[in-house]
Amino acid sequence: MENNKEVVKISLREKTKQILVFCAEILKIALIALAIVLPIRYFLFQPFIVKGESMSPNFENGDYLIVDEISYRLSDPQRGDVIVFKYPKDKSQRFIKRIIGLPGETVVVENGEILITKTNGETFTLQENYLSDILKTYGDTNTKLKNREYFVLGDNRAYSYDSRSWGIVPRENIIGRAFLRLFPVTEITKISKPVYQN
Repeated sequence: MENNKEVVKISLREKTKQILVFCAEILKIALIALAIVLPIRYFLFQPFIVKGESMSPNFENGDYLIVDEISYRLSDPQRGDVIVFKYPKDKSQRFIKRIIGLPGETVVVENGEILITKTNGETFTLQENYLSDILKTYGDTNTKLKNREYFVLGDNRAYSYDSRSWGIVPRENIIGRAFLRLFPVTEITKISKPVYQN
């Protein structure tokens, strides 16, 4: 009887030890995963879900995007980049728009067209082949951008709340550039910058 009790105690000790070893392994894997994922999530890339129709037809409500946060630490945002940024009038909100005007430029919206005067004085009409032919850029604005200021528009110009309404986006508000569309799965694509004729 004593031997049976001894065997049960040893067996119970062994099981407890196995459970503790298993829990320690799980904890170790979880910590390694967090050590890898958290820096990527908070310093390199982060997810963003499109809400609303302001970027239609190129980005639809519910699209799941990956935002590249590191590129703009190494280089400046460019015309045509689709960016996610903190809305200047309420930094708790995140917006997605396309960069149209760069620091030092003057952006004029009139008669359904966008005229841009570069820092060297050259003026051109922005041709946007990523927009539907029927989409016009409504509004009447004349914006001179200072250093580190950007003029942004939604692709769905008739329904976008953007720089025509509330003004410029400061450089420090830009979170990153839309890099990859992951959902819907039929639309998985790397997001490329358009080529402008200017």
